[in-house]
Amino acid sequence: MTGTYKAYRQTAAEANDGLGPLIALFDTLAGNLHRAACAQRDNDIATRCDEARHALLVIGFLEDWVARGAEGELAAGLKAFYDSLRRAVIAAGFKQSAEIFELQMKRVLELRQQWQAIEQRLEAPGPEILRPEFNGPAAYFAAQAEGSRGSWSA
Repeated sequence: MTGTYKAYRQTAAEANDGLGPLIALFDTLAGNLHRAACAQRDNDIATRCDEARHALLVIGFLEDWVARGAEGELAAGLKAFYDSLRRAVIAAGFKQSAEIFELQMKRVLELRQQWQAIEQRLEAPGPEILRPEFNGPAAYFAAQAEGSRGSWSA
């Protein structure tokens, strides 16, 4: 891990407002999954296990954060997301699959992008006369659920 990346993570984690700490956790999680995939490809089982273990710790922390009183559609979507992510990380280690690690990294980065868009909206300077429609994480989960129903047709 480079010094610049460590400084970025520390700055984001120390932010007491906004979604900076949450986004930093998603960055950490994506990094763990990327390094686990690379370690799997290099047949470095010890590193793969360390990275997967840390990814599971971060997922557990995120699950705990949601469980501390969050309710509604967003909380339910996050709980389902973290549950499926945890299962996939375990399966990736069991199957020794770099591809599964990478797929989960992609899912984490997609949700991270949604959180970052929300944070940018929260920090937008000046008055907004007409607020554009924004579909945040709740819409992400609805789209994921719709896609998983197999509603595709030719």
